[in-house]
Amino acid sequence: MKYRYLELRSILQLAWWLICAGVGLMSSVLHAEPVNLQGYVMHVQMTPAACALDPSKQKQRKCLEGYSLTITGLMPETNQTDCTTESSAALSPLQAKVVARVMPDNNARVQLWKSVGGCVPMNASQYFRTVINFAERLKIPASLTSSTNVEIQQSALKQQFTRLNPSLPQNGIRLTCQLSRSDVVLTEVKVCYTVKGQYKQCANHVVSNCPGEITIKGSY
Repeated sequence: MKYRYLELRSILQLAWWLICAGVGLMSSVLHAEPVNLQGYVMHVQMTPAACALDPSKQKQRKCLEGYSLTITGLMPETNQTDCTTESSAALSPLQAKVVARVMPDNNARVQLWKSVGGCVPMNASQYFRTVINFAERLKIPASLTSSTNVEIQQSALKQQFTRLNPSLPQNGIRLTCQLSRSDVVLTEVKVCYTVKGQYKQCANHVVSNCPGEITIKGSY
């Protein structure tokens, strides 16, 4: 009986150790940081251009209320191919109101989190707080919020950004354009960041397709 008791106690101890080890492993997986996170790219949309060029967006809040700029994403640079998450995108009412200043479409915000949340070492609240911090820190040239169309050289616009943001390297932003009739219209500015939030040079995969002279569509 004594030997059976010792044997049973050993089995129970082993089972308890396996349970604890399993819980610890699951915890480490759930809280593991993304593999090889290299930085972030913030996508700043030129809202008047986006609304004019895409009729499907014209009934969205950002178009109806005349936003001049909106943030469409803070995209993680990582070697992971699947960044989706099933974790909640819910924010407190106060934080949701703050985020709506730069991301007015709640559905777009939820879809964004579901598509990138698996590759960032944050929950949704922390992620959108980071978006707001980055957006508030970035100084925007007046030409991007003008009420009238502005014709400008791409190099001049980049110089305006670097003058207003001294720590931003000139190749720390990328510009995206789209042809509209005879004009090449600026639709997006991408700003590159390190993992810790400092500006950095954009990687080669973050491309620009704008020619020398571009049009910035005025607010409406």
